[in-house]
Amino acid sequence: ALDAHETGSITVGIHEVAYSIYGNPQGTPALFVHGGPGGGTVPNHARYFDPDHYRIILVDQRGCGKSTPFASLEDNTTWDLVADYEKIREKLGIE
Repeated sequence: ALDAHETGSITVGIHEVAYSIYGNPQGTPALFVHGGPGGGTVPNHARYFDPDHYRIILVDQRGCGKSTPFASLEDNTTWDLVADYEKIREKLGIE
């Protein structure tokens, strides 16, 4: 498995949404969206991308993986998830 070179989170309401970044810090950004509900990301998900070319961003959606509160459905709609990805994009300075 690859090692994350950066981890972090964003706070949105009651949720803390965790992310990990793998691969080339200067590479083309690639966002990995895991299945659900209740799943999450694992380092091997980064292997779907060439780590020399891509800046691979794995996000644990609200209520999943390392995000908290685990298994919470409160304020957890598709539109909330899309807004979370946008906030992470902005935080990471991705155009």
